[in-house]
Amino acid sequence: MTPFLIADLWGELLAVLTTLFFALPYIAGYIAIILLTLLIWTGVKKVLRPVHDYTSLKTVTFGDESAVVSNSVASVVSVVLIFVFWAVFTGSSLLPSFLHAPGAFTGTGTFTYTVTTPDGRSDDAEVTVLVYPRDEEADAPDVDPGDGFAKNDSIAIAEYRSDLLRVDQNDEIGRDEDAVITAINGQEVAPGDTVRVDFGTVSLSGRGTPNISPSTGMQMEPIWLPSPEGVWSRLTEIATSGYRNSTLWEHLGYSLFRVIVGFTLGALVGIPLGYAMGLSDWFRGWFDPIVEFMRPVPPLALIPLVIIWAGIGEVGKIILLFLAALWIMAIGARSGVSGVKISKVHAAYSLGASKFQILRHVIIPNSLPEIFTAARVAMGVCWGTVVAAELVAAEKGAGMMIMVASKFQSTDIVIMGIILIGIIGFGIDMLMRAAERFLVPWKGKG
Repeated sequence: MTPFLIADLWGELLAVLTTLFFALPYIAGYIAIILLTLLIWTGVKKVLRPVHDYTSLKTVTFGDESAVVSNSVASVVSVVLIFVFWAVFTGSSLLPSFLHAPGAFTGTGTFTYTVTTPDGRSDDAEVTVLVYPRDEEADAPDVDPGDGFAKNDSIAIAEYRSDLLRVDQNDEIGRDEDAVITAINGQEVAPGDTVRVDFGTVSLSGRGTPNISPSTGMQMEPIWLPSPEGVWSRLTEIATSGYRNSTLWEHLGYSLFRVIVGFTLGALVGIPLGYAMGLSDWFRGWFDPIVEFMRPVPPLALIPLVIIWAGIGEVGKIILLFLAALWIMAIGARSGVSGVKISKVHAAYSLGASKFQILRHVIIPNSLPEIFTAARVAMGVCWGTVVAAELVAAEKGAGMMIMVASKFQSTDIVIMGIILIGIIGFGIDMLMRAAERFLVPWKGKG
């Protein structure tokens, strides 16, 4: 590694650490909310009638995975809290204004600057800054120019924006006569310095021009993070009128079709492959290098080859999703076979069971929990891959909708697509959990 590369990587690491440092108060606050709600719920639960079920009868629960079930209260509070934070930092009308994070400055502010000429003369002038809402138009206010050689100025700036102001353009002695700004609000400055004023900051550019930056507050600009009602409005619009000549349900249906077909094919090939690797040293030796080589390769890296080999139609997209699920399902099935207790196999042999009977009654039932876990992981990876798969000349699909919207900075459509994919993926995951409870009722109880 060259010194330049090391220095570059070190700079990137420092930038990441700095970001994490500024995020620490928010992370600490979120953790505090989790612990506070846990404490409140623990107190409330003590006065409620205890539930009598299989888990409640256990005397030892710490470390027992089967004794840990999702707390519905925690789930509801967690989801609601995410939307509350979202509304707080976007100034949503769904919350009262006193709950909003400080927003961007709007209104009128002023600052003074001092100009010094080469012969040592100095004069002060005032700049009036009008900061107006981004969805409106405004002109710079009229101001009295004053009597000195440095004249008063004004400028109109949209919120969340900054602007340079050539204050010397109306001065009697300006930059062309080597006059320079030496102070802002009485504080000495030089090119590159920044001075905090009542409504934001003023910094001098390399040529001594004031760069006025009104305070942006803590709320996110809608182009980066729209409010919940903004996303909902766009959802209803697309649900009724469609997007890029297709209805919303067509986009979601095509993505769901691709994911399910790719995942199913990956499971149909991966599970037998995993069983073969777990039961035969020959198959383990044959396929283990291939599986372990392909497993860390992201499906996105295969897009160029898939396009070359399978074209840009549906086949190429499904192949990409098939490969995304294949290796995960194979490793899950292999791990399931490896995790079967040998004592159960020996017991079956001692009772005269054949190899097929051991596979049918011992190995498959005991490996199903691992397979279901792998299936849930593979389904998540497939949904993550479908966004990239639909980059390949797709005319319909939720991923295509997200990627096209991102090119036009339509963040509301991007967030809408992410939420819809998350809801569909969560629904499929819940169905898988229900199927696991029905097909593997003995999980964690043996």
